[in-house]
Amino acid sequence: MKKGENTNRPAIGAQIKVDPIRTLKDIQAIKKLLRDKPRDYCLFTLGINTNLRAGDLLSIKYDQVAGLSVGGELILKEKKTGKSRRISLNQSAIEAIQKLTHATHYEEGDYLFKGQRGVLTVPSVNRLVKSWCAEINLQGNYGSHTLRKTFGYHQRTQLNTSIPELMMMFNHSTQRQTLDYLCIQPDEIKDAYLKLCL
Repeated sequence: MKKGENTNRPAIGAQIKVDPIRTLKDIQAIKKLLRDKPRDYCLFTLGINTNLRAGDLLSIKYDQVAGLSVGGELILKEKKTGKSRRISLNQSAIEAIQKLTHATHYEEGDYLFKGQRGVLTVPSVNRLVKSWCAEINLQGNYGSHTLRKTFGYHQRTQLNTSIPELMMMFNHSTQRQTLDYLCIQPDEIKDAYLKLCL
């Protein structure tokens, strides 16, 4: 290792797995924690109600969401894939956006999620998510990708969204990739053993 090199940074090509927020109680605890911080509340709420990567969340501009109502579509181009995405926004997402846009002054073309030095960055979102989870004493590994994973986890566990549908939502090529990504297969296998009582 070279002098001054960051020992906490993963090797190039390495993956760090983060957890979804698994319980509604913990989601509500974070929302309560952020209720007086409109930007962070909106970032969290929009993140867990869509399957957008942090970089795509941060690319949203005020003009794209101003005036949207429940069921309105957010249209953006994914940074990673270059594909155009249309996302229908639910009531929680719209209310969070409205709370933020009423509390913040925006000019035409401004990014929705602004920091003191301009638009937020993915590393800053990573730090925010880690701090929110730590503040409510969540055990596990959390980061910016936790928001996207939380969306998928609850789509599957709360709404029973099918794996093929989730594969399409996340643009995964195999069911195995989706199951591994959402951290739910071990739980489902354990439940299957416990439910069957012959």
